[in-house]
Amino acid sequence: MKSILVYCGANVGTKTVYQTTAQDLGKIMAEKKIRLVYGAGSVGLMGIIANAILENGGEATGIIPHFLDRLEVGHKNLTETHKVETMHERKALMEQVCDGIVALPGGYGTLDELFEMLTWSQLGLHNKPIGLLNVDGFYDHIIAHLEKMVQDGFLKEDNRKILQIADNIEELFEKMENYQANYQAKWIS
Repeated sequence: MKSILVYCGANVGTKTVYQTTAQDLGKIMAEKKIRLVYGAGSVGLMGIIANAILENGGEATGIIPHFLDRLEVGHKNLTETHKVETMHERKALMEQVCDGIVALPGGYGTLDELFEMLTWSQLGLHNKPIGLLNVDGFYDHIIAHLEKMVQDGFLKEDNRKILQIADNIEELFEKMENYQANYQAKWIS
């Protein structure tokens, strides 16, 4: 993977571990020469990971809609910034320019983007590895709900396995590097 799209919060969260994990991820990505692709924010975990990758000699590509940039939340020192009109354009371009996707803790936006990428993968629109970094058990309830969806017949087990889950960065990267897409048009759940 030469570039990873990272979804994460525009807030820093209530636990220091969220911030230190974002810093660690940025540093590791820079060391591995993996470009960061993200929403171009300067605030929250988004700003932390961007700063960490840049401070460690890495590259960061931000993609931001004009209306968010006008609110002065756009990072001003990225390697590359793309300004688009809509959130839909943002999501599509972010997916186009990455080789893999990772979700850190975040809010509605993080979940929206993560689940859209999972759906696109399920439909065969891309075959990129998608990772969930379960920092300090942040996503335990969502992981349990995914299992409930399988158990109750709303999600096929093969499609549940699209999402690679780990509690630490190195394990998640290993799972993502070994991921093999298994799209077979299993309609649909």
